[in-house]
Amino acid sequence: MANKTVKDAKTIHGTNPQYLIEKIIRTRIYESRYWKEECFGLTADLVVDRGADLRYIGGSYGGNIKTTPFLCLILKLLQIQPEKDIIIEFIRQENFKYIRALGAFYLRLVGNSLDIYKYLEPLYNDYRKLRRMTKMGTFDVIYMDEFIDLLLRDDRVFDIILPRLTKRFVHEENGELTTRVSLIQEDLNIDENEDEDRQANQIQDASSDEDEDRGRHKKHRSRSPDRNRSRHHHDRRDSSPHRRHRHRSRRSKSSSPVSRRHRSKSPSRTKKRDRVEKSPEKAKTEADEIAEMNALRAKLGLKPLKI
Repeated sequence: MANKTVKDAKTIHGTNPQYLIEKIIRTRIYESRYWKEECFGLTADLVVDRGADLRYIGGSYGGNIKTTPFLCLILKLLQIQPEKDIIIEFIRQENFKYIRALGAFYLRLVGNSLDIYKYLEPLYNDYRKLRRMTKMGTFDVIYMDEFIDLLLRDDRVFDIILPRLTKRFVHEENGELTTRVSLIQEDLNIDENEDEDRQANQIQDASSDEDEDRGRHKKHRSRSPDRNRSRHHHDRRDSSPHRRHRHRSRRSKSSSPVSRRHRSKSPSRTKKRDRVEKSPEKAKTEADEIAEMNALRAKLGLKPLKI
């Protein structure tokens, strides 16, 4: 009969595969028109054609509990029990989203925990829209990744109690699964790495700029050897007792009336003499001025002046 499981079918979770769907729902499926007209004599190859014709997913709906074609095909797959490779191909193909949803739901019912995590978690990256029949007989929209999340987290989907699923961390502790990283987390990790690289480059650039500014500041603060030599010579000359005595004697002679009568009355010479007498220690030689100018020209990349 059309409502019996094939003879060579294996028990799933210790029971007949059809019994994974509750009896009240199973009876409604047997009484539905779609089951009688479209699911009679179906094989694994023909289920693909029926799956390609699906336009929505869902369980039972309405006051008299009608069943959707999606649920009818799930029961037919439980009856004929196709090979695992066929179901895996249902899930991996990307052209027909409702066939993918059909294979994912069937694998959630009959597969072990390791296979379910292995083949369903990649579908978190599928963001296509699915039409879903609600219990009120209306349609709403659900995304593929939401549907997969329902299969992995909820205990009941489309009025069918799902078998218990081993927690994922148990498989991780046993070394059977690695920690799952979503595409969003991968993007965040990439962004964090890019930010860290950018900050490292900025710090490196800032440190190089500081070193360059420090070197420029030191170069600006450094004195010319000629200038240091001339200043040292000037200080040593002033500190000599003999030079100080001659300087005082020269000043005393210049202040006498006789010496003033024999000197020139030029105004420029008088102003120059007064300026030297008021600040003799601040007077700069021509060599010092040239040395300073050469230091400035060296900073600007110009040729030095000749003495």
